[in-house]
Amino acid sequence: MPELAAHVRDVPVNQIREITEAAWRTPGAIVLSIGEPGFALPRHVLDAGIACLERDETNYTPNAGIPALREAFAKRFREHHHVEVGAERVYVVDGAQQGLHFAMSLLLSPGDEILIPNPGYPTFAMTSRLLNAVPVRYPLYPHNGFLPDIADIEALITPQTRVLVLNSPSNPLGAVISEDAVRQLVELAVRHDLWILSDECYEAFTFDVPHVSPARFDSDIPGESRVFTSLTLSKTYGLTGLRIGALICPPGLEKKMNNVMEAIVSCVASPSQYAALAALTGPQDYVTDARNHYRSNRDAASAVLEGKGIPFLGAQGAFYLWADVSHVSGGDVRAWVHAFLADSGVAFAPGTAFGSIGEGWIRIALCGDQQELLDGVHRLPARAHVLPPQPAQRWERQ
Repeated sequence: MPELAAHVRDVPVNQIREITEAAWRTPGAIVLSIGEPGFALPRHVLDAGIACLERDETNYTPNAGIPALREAFAKRFREHHHVEVGAERVYVVDGAQQGLHFAMSLLLSPGDEILIPNPGYPTFAMTSRLLNAVPVRYPLYPHNGFLPDIADIEALITPQTRVLVLNSPSNPLGAVISEDAVRQLVELAVRHDLWILSDECYEAFTFDVPHVSPARFDSDIPGESRVFTSLTLSKTYGLTGLRIGALICPPGLEKKMNNVMEAIVSCVASPSQYAALAALTGPQDYVTDARNHYRSNRDAASAVLEGKGIPFLGAQGAFYLWADVSHVSGGDVRAWVHAFLADSGVAFAPGTAFGSIGEGWIRIALCGDQQELLDGVHRLPARAHVLPPQPAQRWERQ
């Protein structure tokens, strides 16, 4: 058999899927390793997808998506983020991951460098490697609340650097980049003539702080703009299996976007598009209820970690807690989460799934049933040298 391409052989294993699939094979396991919203879909969203099938509207749609859905995405972005975006710049994609691949296909040539966060979502590196590009990880350190430092990023920029990836609210960290820092990051990209790819999967879920999109500080002049914004309804409305999101491009790139979309996926399935349209334009109770649930779960799980003396990042967004288990992981948290699953029946995502700085840390998903979450977190070993009621260290944004 001929060999696979070298860049495919070099794509690393996704450690999140690795532990999650092991948990799915474990009877009775508590699965806190994957971000799967646990609410039933609103009836009007289901009905819209079913109605599309019943009227047999199952032909191709335009590459960029049905016009009403493009406008619904644009309207929501304008209202929530105070950015003037027209529907012509919105491309409906097959989930945020396809949107990331779409954007990187436009922006990266073989050998180009792309700056990605460490810790950061694993497909940033996986996707860029599939395109023969070079992922370069910029550090997010505990002492800085796991937020990007301009000097750290600037030190990594070379003549080969083409793209800066930003992710706020962060998966896995729950960290939210402030307005001032977002502005400075856009200014950095302008100084070095970089594209920005902003992954905003969790933009609907922040707690007591605003989400600020880099697009707010982008130029609206064709040829001067540099921000691509990746959105999804997987998290916002729990539509993970319908695979629906949007990629918002800078002005002036619409024709190229259509051509590349045709080559990658042609168009997104029409039932998913009509379900998404119903989600965006119908009642928003799901989003409000989900946000309140995630906040409640965050607070309840944080209290358990504090009682055990386990340091963690005080999440300001998304639906994860980032916790330090270095007192038990023995310098190999990837192996430890598998052993912990076997011994205790609970699965957490290992921090090394997200980069080298994640060694000794785990990501705890907060999106499911609260009692199951607390049962799982209670099984974590306490720090022996920390006795209640002395609280754990809670890392916060400086």
